[in-house]
Amino acid sequence: MNKLNKALSSLLFVLVYLLYQSFLPNKTSVPSTHTPKPSLVSSGLIKVIRVVDGDTIEIEGNIKVRYIGINAPESVAPGKPVGCFGHEASDKNKELVLGEEVTLEKDISETDKYNRLLRYVYLDGVMINDELVKEGYAEVATYPPDIKYKDEFLVSEKYAKENSLGLWGKCGN
Repeated sequence: MNKLNKALSSLLFVLVYLLYQSFLPNKTSVPSTHTPKPSLVSSGLIKVIRVVDGDTIEIEGNIKVRYIGINAPESVAPGKPVGCFGHEASDKNKELVLGEEVTLEKDISETDKYNRLLRYVYLDGVMINDELVKEGYAEVATYPPDIKYKDEFLVSEKYAKENSLGLWGKCGN
């Protein structure tokens, strides 16, 4: 009975969340002179205006978004060397999303300690976070409470490792 209650509670939460999302305005850009209101960029399509690196993008309104659940090798961190496969991960992220309109999905947390939105990023129904892991451009890096797709990411990482894809074939991991 406890599992049934948890399942019903989860279903109710999803339904309330979807109902809430349906009342948000369709315009999703936020003026860059204002502090972003994360709820305004959590529904609908929003354009990626810049790719920072392999796991961070910037969307309309000059809002930085950090992909949840993954970590790509460093390519632009001040004071840190470029990680093995860092440039490739950044380039792949650009190839996938730069200039595209994406959908963002929140887990639990709104932002990280650098005030970047934490989101799962989708393009045409494909989760980019998972795609980067599956193709070996990033590894799994989950931080509770944002662990909704941890199991899927681990399966994708296992696939990339077993097939020596991306960083798993080039970086001696």
